[in-house]
Amino acid sequence: MQYYLKALRNYTGFTGRSTRSEYWYFALFNFIFAIAAMIVDNVLGTRITTDTINGAFGLPYGYIYLLYALAVLIPGLAVAVRRLHDVNKSGWFLLIALIPIVGIIWLLVLMVTDSYPGENKYGMNPQAIPIQQY
Repeated sequence: MQYYLKALRNYTGFTGRSTRSEYWYFALFNFIFAIAAMIVDNVLGTRITTDTINGAFGLPYGYIYLLYALAVLIPGLAVAVRRLHDVNKSGWFLLIALIPIVGIIWLLVLMVTDSYPGENKYGMNPQAIPIQQY
């Protein structure tokens, strides 16, 4: 949960690097909260529905989910860009997901790749523990 909150606090930070843990814990809690928002939408009856001849056609989400999705859109992009910086790639590599099938697989591989060792042009390795001198 600390990584989720850390990503939310640093929602405008498109510079620097994020570890795999920070990115994937953000993705996990984002998924859990999105499912919870869908459930709340269904319980409260705020789902988006359209009347058709054979009954109501509805989407599994509603206005609460949409508000949540808008709230975490920028923090999600920011943590994804920082994760790409951690593997020494530009944040523009997010656009590779627009290539059908192959792009999403390539982006997934980049997101699970280990950090670039040492310092790169995006900053110090966040996993590196600074050596204290006495």
